[in-house]
Amino acid sequence: LCNCSAVGSDSAAGCDSTTGQCPCLEGYTGLQCRGCAQGFYPERSSQRCRPCGCSPAGSSSAQCDDSGKCQCKVGVTGLKCDQCSDGYYRFNETACEPCQCNNHSKTCHSFTGTCLHCQENTEGDHCELCKEGFYRSTHPAHACHRCPCSTVASTGSCQIHPGETAPRCDKCKTGYTGPNCNQCDNGYYNSDSICVRCKCNGNVDPARSPSVCRPDSGECIGCLYHTAGFHCQECEEGYVRDPEGTNCTKKEATPGPETREFTTSAPNASKATSFSTAVINSTLSPTTIQNIFPISSSDNSTSAFADVSWTQFNIIILTVIIIVVVLLMGFVGAVYMYREYQNRKLNAPFWTIELKEDNISFSSYHDSIPNADVSGLLEDDGNEVAPNGQLTLTTPMHNYKA
Repeated sequence: LCNCSAVGSDSAAGCDSTTGQCPCLEGYTGLQCRGCAQGFYPERSSQRCRPCGCSPAGSSSAQCDDSGKCQCKVGVTGLKCDQCSDGYYRFNETACEPCQCNNHSKTCHSFTGTCLHCQENTEGDHCELCKEGFYRSTHPAHACHRCPCSTVASTGSCQIHPGETAPRCDKCKTGYTGPNCNQCDNGYYNSDSICVRCKCNGNVDPARSPSVCRPDSGECIGCLYHTAGFHCQECEEGYVRDPEGTNCTKKEATPGPETREFTTSAPNASKATSFSTAVINSTLSPTTIQNIFPISSSDNSTSAFADVSWTQFNIIILTVIIIVVVLLMGFVGAVYMYREYQNRKLNAPFWTIELKEDNISFSSYHDSIPNADVSGLLEDDGNEVAPNGQLTLTTPMHNYKA
């Protein structure tokens, strides 16, 4: 008997009469065609031989195991060895190529090769760039370090220029300067670690004083136009503000005594009379002379008037405050004295005693003395005060009750 497999052989053809070899179908092998040929594997459910289907480019042989998994080359994976493993991409006839991620990622896109999940602060298709705000050091590892640039003073990005070892910030914001944008530029000063523009009221020339003000305090340097002060807001000594309040002009000198003639006219006078100012100065006081000859220097008179008025104003305010305090103290003292007087008046022990034939009655001047000691009103040691408030006078012969 041939006993050929009904699944793997052509049972109708029989078998060889000499060897007993059954005619096997494709994928089957063996004397009775019960085994799977190379490149096939037995299906567990039906025990039929199925082709392995291994990828010629990705597998090392056409044979697969009983589960149908092929033997893959390096960098290839999958049941049929038709996919690239992690770290490889571009499946082709010669297997997969390794990802080019500069050792900053282990995975890349299986078709394009773009690196995924770049590590160590890197980015780019091949993790070849540093992230924004980081720079690549000169160390052999080429690690990316954070830029020493504040986002307040700069864009936050930096790079190392050729021939230098320290990074430089790419662009400083307005008012900042220096390799790391940590210094104040000309025309600015440091105020609580922030560069603030100098305030010099337009009285400093940057061409003469490039820094304009001191970078640590903000004090203006080189005030012009006869100005002075921390912010060039005042006039130099000997100068005053003009009527518009913009420029500082030199004070006009007060005219000294000169011999000048002036003419005065009277209602009944027929000719002018000349007087010498020297004579007038010798006989009249300076106040009288100023009233007669008003000085034309408006700036000086206005400044002096302002100083005197302000001083007088301060004196008047101080005087008013003192007067108000004294009046308040007097009022409080008067109220206190009045209340003391009333208390003494109300607490005075005035009594009214009425003598009758059979008893003695008395009453107090004011009822607000609930604890008055009425026993002290009579000096007789025989007097007694009853609990009900009645006063009993005891004598050897008579008893009086009040």
